[in-house]
Amino acid sequence: MSRSPNRLIGVIVGAGYTLLGFVGLTVTLGSAPGDTVGGLLLGTLAVNTVHTLTHVLLGAALLLAGLSSVPAARRVNIVVGTVCLALGIAGLFLVGTPNNLLAVNAAGNVLHFGSAVLLLAVGLGAEKADRVGA
Repeated sequence: MSRSPNRLIGVIVGAGYTLLGFVGLTVTLGSAPGDTVGGLLLGTLAVNTVHTLTHVLLGAALLLAGLSSVPAARRVNIVVGTVCLALGIAGLFLVGTPNNLLAVNAAGNVLHFGSAVLLLAVGLGAEKADRVGA
């Protein structure tokens, strides 16, 4: 696994997002799933139940794909990276509005954009030799 950037990044980012999601659930206990203003995770990331469950699902997908194979890890890194990019872009327009169903704030946007850059860079740029034969 350590020789594959896609698998390594998938496992690391996947574990991080899964952990972030489960810890986030403790912050959102007792709140409505789609609250537009969520609890603060780690003092900076605004999350609600839907947002934390999204982190758990995306993290689990990255983790499982990273543990399975290089092609799976590469595909999932690209898909989750694209989802993070879309969440980051949407977050730019949703912060502070009543349509902010994921309770995203500026810190969340930074996390989503950073994850998108990392996952897409690795997914699209690493292991090019494997794609030539595929």
